[in-house]
Amino acid sequence: MQRRAYAPGLAALLAAVTAGVTGLTGCTAGSGGHGSPTDSKAGSPAEAAAPPGKYRTLLEPCGSVQRATLRDLLPGIDHLPEEQREHVYRGTAAVTYDTDRRAGCSWKADGPDASHQLTLDFERVVSYDPAVSDDDRAQQVYTGKESAAGLSAGPTAPLPSGSPAGPPAGASPAGASPAGAAAAGTTPQTAGPGTPTSTGTTTSAPEGLEPRLLAGLGDAAFLDDVLTRAGSTAQRRTVSVVFRTSNVIVTIRYGEQPGRITEVPDSKELQEKAQGLARTLAEKFDE
Repeated sequence: MQRRAYAPGLAALLAAVTAGVTGLTGCTAGSGGHGSPTDSKAGSPAEAAAPPGKYRTLLEPCGSVQRATLRDLLPGIDHLPEEQREHVYRGTAAVTYDTDRRAGCSWKADGPDASHQLTLDFERVVSYDPAVSDDDRAQQVYTGKESAAGLSAGPTAPLPSGSPAGPPAGASPAGASPAGAAAAGTTPQTAGPGTPTSTGTTTSAPEGLEPRLLAGLGDAAFLDDVLTRAGSTAQRRTVSVVFRTSNVIVTIRYGEQPGRITEVPDSKELQEKAQGLARTLAEKFDE
């Protein structure tokens, strides 16, 4: 009988001790915001970290351009045998180790009158600084590309729906570099716009189509136009459109090299087509 009376008393004591420990533990974990160190990043509270970017993956570049668009951009496709035509339509994927961070594709078609080439590059920027958002880091990367093209931040030229943007005749292009503006202003009229310099390279384009910032395309965008010629080879013009949408930077390069050395690729046509593709890709990223 004494043994039976003792057992319930011991059980009650153990239960009381256990309850006290449990209550103490719960109070420590949830009081005053002093949680586990794993709840913070780099010594700062998790809620203080800059927000991630909108995009966690990238579009598949080789499949992001419709065949009808490729046929328009690469007219030489129609002159290729069927097997080669299909190969061009598929494109050539860029070598990359992480397609969620960097991806690209290129297409090229040689026709009887000219050779055309299209290249896409998609880059998803990630900030490893908890105080800097992915978008802000992407803007820094984009600004570097803008500066490399000789453009500075300033008033932007609008991105039109049917024709390339540019200032009125006689006006300086918005955002154009001083060097580019000077080249355009000193080119003799008899030589024609976009004439290569003695070094074989010029960034000048016809008046109103000079390299410039663009508005209405992503969060920030610019267009570059470069004409090159080496020795006696044909002149090649490459139009680049670069834009940022949140934490993704898209670069489009569209080039043409005529078969005759006396011909100069048309800036207006190349710029219109490159900008049209840029608008289409921007819409795809927003879907």
